[in-house]
Amino acid sequence: MDYRKLFDCSIPGESVSAWRAEGKKALGVVCCHVPHEILHAANILPVRLRATGCEDYAEGEVWMSSFSCSFAKSILQFFIEGRYDLDGLICSDGCMQAARIYDNWKWISEKPEAKKQFNYEIGVPRKSSPTTKEFYKEELFDLISEMEKQSGEKVTDEKLIESIELYNESRRLVKKVLELQKEKHPVLTGTEALSLMISSTNMPVEEYIELLRAFLADVTNRKPITDYRARLMLIGSAMDDPNWVKVIEAKGGLFVADTLCHGTMYFGNEMEYDKSDIIGSIADYYLNRLVCPRMIDNRDALHEYILNTAKEYQVDGLVYQKMQNCECWGGENVFLEGELKEVGIPLLNLDREQKMANVGQLEVRAEAFVEMIEKEG
Repeated sequence: MDYRKLFDCSIPGESVSAWRAEGKKALGVVCCHVPHEILHAANILPVRLRATGCEDYAEGEVWMSSFSCSFAKSILQFFIEGRYDLDGLICSDGCMQAARIYDNWKWISEKPEAKKQFNYEIGVPRKSSPTTKEFYKEELFDLISEMEKQSGEKVTDEKLIESIELYNESRRLVKKVLELQKEKHPVLTGTEALSLMISSTNMPVEEYIELLRAFLADVTNRKPITDYRARLMLIGSAMDDPNWVKVIEAKGGLFVADTLCHGTMYFGNEMEYDKSDIIGSIADYYLNRLVCPRMIDNRDALHEYILNTAKEYQVDGLVYQKMQNCECWGGENVFLEGELKEVGIPLLNLDREQKMANVGQLEVRAEAFVEMIEKEG
């Protein structure tokens, strides 16, 4: 099976168009707290929204203001341009900017001349407790009711379990891919690894699983990477354009680990579930898994995860990329810098926008960082 589709991050994906051509619905999803398992159980395709390749978000900025992050403005821009031909949008309040995508697109899509869209938002607490879990469970029950209306199909516990098992299989397979990065000479660049994870947003989970299996079956035929100069880890704001990684890797860095919400953190560990409380199990999973600093009670755990992952993957340096006006990752380096210094891991801070700009400056800083690691190593 040809698995090259795993490395295609273009928008829109052909699999999404094929799905809708069969008369089935596909809904855009913003942020990480809308459970894809619920949409899948309703026979609706969840399409995690990205802004890869957006060069001009002028119209998005008109609606969202210059103080919004360019990732959010670019997603809205793609909606306005019609790049995403979907049946609607489901958003969680993962951050203030994500919620503004929903607010503005709902307003735009309700204009008399606009194509009618389904628009829905769920509330997700910013800490995990018995009280917040019950609130989130009610939000998920409401979401199920809305999905049943959209698809005309009943969401049963049996269907939810089938969906959970499918997504767990994708998590297991991605974990096997990421295990390859622990090798001294991996067979996958960081650019390829991020592309492989991002491509999951372009297709049904069943197709993604088959492509992952085909890739893993062919791993032994791939040539090990031996010419890198430093093993790196990438953390920070939403990163959906592998070209950022490619620029740094061209200067001798090799990204072997990440904590990106479009990368490793999106997949996370497998979901454990209690058959007597499936919705409660889904709520537990999405409230407690580590994704980003939005949860006010998981920062220590997130920092510990970053440090442990850096050690596990034998990282020589860490790249912290921060989107301008990023609410969640705006100041996390203030806390992390000291912790990393204690364990002897150098940190490169990069401020960036969604658009690939100032590439020359990025190249200079990347090369200087790699050289510093070589001299100190």
